[in-house]
Amino acid sequence: MVTISLCMIVKNEEDVLGRCLECVKDIVDEIIIVDTGSADKTKKIALEYTDKVFDFKWIDDFSAARNYSYSKATMDFILWLDADDVILDEDIKKFKQLKKDLTLDVDHVMLMYNVGFDANGTVTLSYFRERLSKRTNNSKWSEPVHECLIMGGNIKNLDVCITHRKEHAAVPGRNISIYKKLLSDGKALSPRGLFYYSRELFQNGFIEDAIKYFNEFLDTKKGWVEDNISSCFDLSKCYNIVGDKENMLKILLKSFEYDTPRAEICCNIGTYYFEFGDYNKAVVWYKIASELTKPVNGWGFISHDFWGYIPNIQLSVCYDRLGNRDESIKYNDKAAQFKPNSTAVIANKEYYKRTAI
Repeated sequence: MVTISLCMIVKNEEDVLGRCLECVKDIVDEIIIVDTGSADKTKKIALEYTDKVFDFKWIDDFSAARNYSYSKATMDFILWLDADDVILDEDIKKFKQLKKDLTLDVDHVMLMYNVGFDANGTVTLSYFRERLSKRTNNSKWSEPVHECLIMGGNIKNLDVCITHRKEHAAVPGRNISIYKKLLSDGKALSPRGLFYYSRELFQNGFIEDAIKYFNEFLDTKKGWVEDNISSCFDLSKCYNIVGDKENMLKILLKSFEYDTPRAEICCNIGTYYFEFGDYNKAVVWYKIASELTKPVNGWGFISHDFWGYIPNIQLSVCYDRLGNRDESIKYNDKAAQFKPNSTAVIANKEYYKRTAI
């Protein structure tokens, strides 16, 4: 059985750190905590689980802190987690089996990261992340914000999930300020940096700036295919916010240059026509989305509701507007297969009862 070092960087995480370490304490063989300047009880909590607690002066660079934490590891493989991550009971069992099965010919292990949830706790957004790496490879983290591990060799996707349970918002404007400082210092952002800076701008309401940098990212023609498609999706929402419907549609269609159609893209094209009242065209795109096969081993963002629930519930509405009740009911029932407790599904059923002939 291989051994595992857990390496974490933390700051002011007293409300979640114990929960995280409690989940993982029986999985890993070593816990390394690097504190970047906590003013609360974070270090005290960490010391309840390990004596390997180190200080690292924060220099606006997540990769620098992570690389320092990795330098302290001594086991076969290194696992990283954020303080507000947890491993659920079912995945703890899978992780223990993974540890028994893992061999030293594997260089990196990708695990699913569940980060978005609906009101019922169902996962709505997830993606694979690099989680375990062989220590002797001396892999390094890159990028000051939204850092990534430089990988190569034998990479495995395995069926274990890490669950993100955020209890408090990130420091407001922290990531944007790091990017802005880099730019003010005359440093060019990498394609990945441009992509994530654009997302930060979009998510924080700087829509015009987001449009500028999303386009700059796509113009580099050096982005990872999944980031290109994600940019088209988010950029379409930016154009919609500013009322630029023409460019909204153009950028959604541009995503097809990068890879096969994605459900979220097709759904948004359907919504473009839906909002213009062109329900027949909307139906075409929602049907395409409903018939696509959800990626299983890809590393891009997966917005699960678009791969089943959303296109079917929208088809139900479209067919109702077109006066085809049978099709409307059929697609509402299909949407219910994905989310039986959806308020929209239930409201539609009540509507069908009220308006039955």
